[in-house]
Amino acid sequence: MSGTLYLVPTPIGNLGDISQRMADTLEQVDFIAAEDTRVSVKLLNHLEIKKPMVSYYRHNTESSGAAILERLMAGENCALVTDAGTPAISDPGEELVALCAQAGVPVVSIPGPCALVTALAASGQPTGRFTFEGFLAMNKKKRRRHLESLQGEERTMIFYEAPHKLCATLEDLAAAFGEDRPLSLCRELTKLHEEVRRTTLREAVAYYRENPPKGEFVLVVRGAEPQEEACATLEDGLERVRALREQGASLRDAVKQAAAQLGLSRNELYDRAVKDR
Repeated sequence: MSGTLYLVPTPIGNLGDISQRMADTLEQVDFIAAEDTRVSVKLLNHLEIKKPMVSYYRHNTESSGAAILERLMAGENCALVTDAGTPAISDPGEELVALCAQAGVPVVSIPGPCALVTALAASGQPTGRFTFEGFLAMNKKKRRRHLESLQGEERTMIFYEAPHKLCATLEDLAAAFGEDRPLSLCRELTKLHEEVRRTTLREAVAYYRENPPKGEFVLVVRGAEPQEEACATLEDGLERVRALREQGASLRDAVKQAAAQLGLSRNELYDRAVKDR
């Protein structure tokens, strides 16, 4: 019987956010797969937990993933952790989860810290529908192409960004979505200098040109305003009636179909169609 892969979130800045279940899981598993063992050992020391650790990060997912899966298939239980936040969310852990899913190994996700949810909740932007876009590409052309594909997106958009890339990203966001688009810049979440700046892209570009950004950012950008569908006119209805008549429909049937399809008054359309004959 195979073991279980546990996805254990870690604090995004405040050690007080460790839950009892997170700590218990780390204590009970056979070994821990960590994005950076040097970072994770500090958390384990804080919790007074000693466990064997293996490295699992972006550049060794294939070899390390196969080794971890082999141990899971042999019956060992593993906790997967990242440096901060929830494993497998904008994280190479997604590949290990996919391997386990294909092999029939149980995967248990422990609820806990996640920067995108924390930022969205505090942003003041609409939260009913949103899309998480992760980190944008370093390459300017790819980054702009990505943003252009989102120009009509009506849901709130969430991006992760590093301080050294923030200004370029804000300029590209303004070019793609317009300078007046509202956004919230969430910085150093759960840490001593946590900040949520609610502003527009124009104001954000100007502010960070004068104030070099510090810390990791989550950008919560309001979606595009819904496009109102153009209402059909009686002229549109008459054109549709003529087309249906040419296909052999009677005037009455053509009016009935056209009115239903275009949301027009059947009586008004019929009166106009009679006059138009």
